Amino acid sequence: MLNRRQLMTTALLSAGFSNMAWAQGTFPTKPLRIVVPFGAGGVADLTARAVAQQLSIYLGQSVVIDNRPGAGGILAGELVAKAEPDGHTLLLMSNGTAVSAGLFKALPFNPRTDFAPVSLLGLFDIAIVVPESSPHKSLTELISFGRANPGLLNIGTINIGSTQHLAAELLRTQANLIAQIIPYNGTPAVINALRGGQIDAAVEILGPVKPQINAKAVRLLGVMGVKRPPDQPQVPVVRELPGLSNFNVSSWNALAAPSKTPKAVVDRLSAEVAKVLADPAMVQRLAGFNVQAQSSTPRQLAQLLDTDIQRWSEVIQKAGIPQQ
Repeated sequence: MLNRRQLMTTALLSAGFSNMAWAQGTFPTKPLRIVVPFGAGGVADLTARAVAQQLSIYLGQSVVIDNRPGAGGILAGELVAKAEPDGHTLLLMSNGTAVSAGLFKALPFNPRTDFAPVSLLGLFDIAIVVPESSPHKSLTELISFGRANPGLLNIGTINIGSTQHLAAELLRTQANLIAQIIPYNGTPAVINALRGGQIDAAVEILGPVKPQINAKAVRLLGVMGVKRPPDQPQVPVVRELPGLSNFNVSSWNALAAPSKTPKAVVDRLSAEVAKVLADPAMVQRLAGFNVQAQSSTPRQLAQLLDTDIQRWSEVIQKAGIPQQ
């Protein structure tokens, strides 16, 4: 005869197997929707569509993309946070989700508690570029100039509060630069200012400036992540410079579900996404968008989100950026 402890253990194991069987055998019961807080055609949208196409094969249901741009991702986030927590509605989460936590006085959702992280999808480099005619031939030279000439280095980024803008602010602080961070309304304006000599350097996502780099209009001095660009191993990362060994900034995309989604469903989704991103064909396809395919466990994604929320909130506060 089983004792009380054995009966409880058997019941718990049975419940666990039942939940997993339900997730694998019943979910999904209808098409899935990935809500993307950006317009069609951008890196995030292209990444989501590539992953969705393959994910639909593994799940046996179509996976559609629902573009909901605007309001700093708030519209998309609110829609998913309030969706039925059954795993059929997902959010394309990004580092912008973490930025929003410190940038806005109030949000209609809590970025950390109203979502169930599923998996990271990919990382994309943030680049430091200068005009091709720049006298600064290396990242070391640019940083040295900024330190030796307080106030003379002008760095352009897109609008205030963007990942690029905050990355430049973080570089200014950690590299001990007295430099001007000048925001512009979009990447084309940044490139025009760079080529026109209004700014000395720019901080921008690598993908959008790749054509300018390939055309020899601007020069890539370095990237801000952990690894050198796979296709340009000669380009250093910021953390290789003395005193900056802890510097690490990458833009990222991920998938998240509403917070009360059953764990078995979240785990199933995470496992299927990992399969998608392990496919060499998918790795190559995302590399074409300058995205490094990278999956994660739900727990790892939660830790990344926590770290970024804390980091960007501190940068926003130190830079004196008013909350919106």
